[in-house]
Amino acid sequence: MPDFIKQNVQWFPGHMAKTRRQIKESLKLVDGVVEIVDARIPVSSKNPDLEDIIGNKPRIILLNKADVADPNATSLWLKYYEKKGYCSIAVDCRSGKGLNKFGDAVKKSLASVISRNESKGMAGKPLRLMVVGIPNTGKSSFINRMSKSSKAKVADKAGVTRQNQWFNAGNGIELLDTPGVLWPKFDDPEVGDKLAFVGSIKDEVTDKETLVCRLLESLAVTRPSAIEERYKLESVKGLQGWEIMEMIGRKRGFLIKGGEIDYDRTAAIVSDEFRGGKLGRITLELP
Repeated sequence: MPDFIKQNVQWFPGHMAKTRRQIKESLKLVDGVVEIVDARIPVSSKNPDLEDIIGNKPRIILLNKADVADPNATSLWLKYYEKKGYCSIAVDCRSGKGLNKFGDAVKKSLASVISRNESKGMAGKPLRLMVVGIPNTGKSSFINRMSKSSKAKVADKAGVTRQNQWFNAGNGIELLDTPGVLWPKFDDPEVGDKLAFVGSIKDEVTDKETLVCRLLESLAVTRPSAIEERYKLESVKGLQGWEIMEMIGRKRGFLIKGGEIDYDRTAAIVSDEFRGGKLGRITLELP
């Protein structure tokens, strides 16, 4: 049995600090901001620094990957943001579901900007929006869908977008893509865990076995049926993560020499299946 040691996930490459400066500089070029968060972890996937950086700029919040999030939880988040005064939409940027509401959301959020442009005789002036969010929340997929191009790199890994680019989204809307933003450190280790669970932290800098154990322990408390049904296991309540992973490994036949469990393979499979929604539509945070 491997020694699963709890670790704090910390990842802050040098280009992330540069990104924060770029966002501040680019804000004067735009009328508003599109902030993309992961619908499964709206709190953990929201960069707290952005609140101060963005300030009073009009903002639209996209709850992306809603297709793999609990729909009831997503409804609660939409109501939460509405009470906060933000326009928010539940979307799946890869398939485009929900993005038909984006144009109306822009008009609603930027009503004062549109009115000001009209009063200055600039009716129809393109509305410019900066797209921000932490890595792997779906910025590139969103821009590709809206601009009907595939210029922005898309991958299911953190940190693929590297430079600022402008895109024409049609209907008088222009989008500025920015690299992913992640805060320098995680004050709450659980935040780091959740970001790693959904793939917003590079797998290369995490101990996947440890993280999957913690994911399984969390789900064993909050959604035990998701594990039991997917992997055809008996009750997992009260079990430690490594025990559940061992059961999954044996059930799937992931064995190495001597009949030992192949923990690397088991962890990779569980991680991929969770991220792909194969354990069901699961939200890890509620408002």
